[in-house]
Amino acid sequence: MSPDPIPRGKRRRFKPRLWTTVATIPVLAILIALGLWQIERMEWKNALVDEMQSRMTQAPAALPKPLGNVDTLRFQRVELTGRFLNDHEIYRAAQTYGKTRRGWDVITPFALADGRQILVNRGWVPTDKKPPEARPQSLVTGQVTIEGIVRKGGWSGMEFVKPENDPADNTWVWMDLDRMARFAALESPITQIYVDVAKNQTPGEYPIGGQTRVNLRNQHFNYAITWFALAFGLLAIYFLFHWRPVDEHDGETTSAN
Repeated sequence: MSPDPIPRGKRRRFKPRLWTTVATIPVLAILIALGLWQIERMEWKNALVDEMQSRMTQAPAALPKPLGNVDTLRFQRVELTGRFLNDHEIYRAAQTYGKTRRGWDVITPFALADGRQILVNRGWVPTDKKPPEARPQSLVTGQVTIEGIVRKGGWSGMEFVKPENDPADNTWVWMDLDRMARFAALESPITQIYVDVAKNQTPGEYPIGGQTRVNLRNQHFNYAITWFALAFGLLAIYFLFHWRPVDEHDGETTSAN
């Protein structure tokens, strides 16, 4: 049955009940703690983005041997000396340039002067410039020195939507560095990282380098607002539930049934 209507002008008083209070306090504390944790995560992510951008603007350094902790190299600006292995180009599909033009990233193995090989993303080409013969100026030979940004390979999205690469067709969607190195028949490959070339590193118009973007997903502020909103909603319900009419004679809460 629905509760009897409360007479107009009836006095009310906030009078919490023991068990609803005992049940509400820990839930409220958890919601607030989750919101504060998301704020901390947001600040950490912002600091990480600032650090990555700072690394990209520093003077280029040589690639260490051995690499050491590759996380400290991520987005570091490096200078490489060696030669391109143009006969082993790899193509990453579904790349865009200027948000509308579809094309490919040209990834070429680079033989370093110290004997190691590393995959280098030389930049974007439209589909008609994908064949090497369509851009002969880009097929640089001999020893060269290039600058680039260190990147980590692998799939960064959700595992259940992970697309398949197609080595048989030399069509790659994500940077599977181990398989790419085997596909290119590299003898001493570096498979923990690859390098995005900086701008103006290739003769001719294509490939277009300088495609590195610091794009770390940061939704922690929205998550924090959600947890704080749930905490506020719980507090409002708790208050309204205990804001009850008061008997004028003895001050006790009247029955709602």
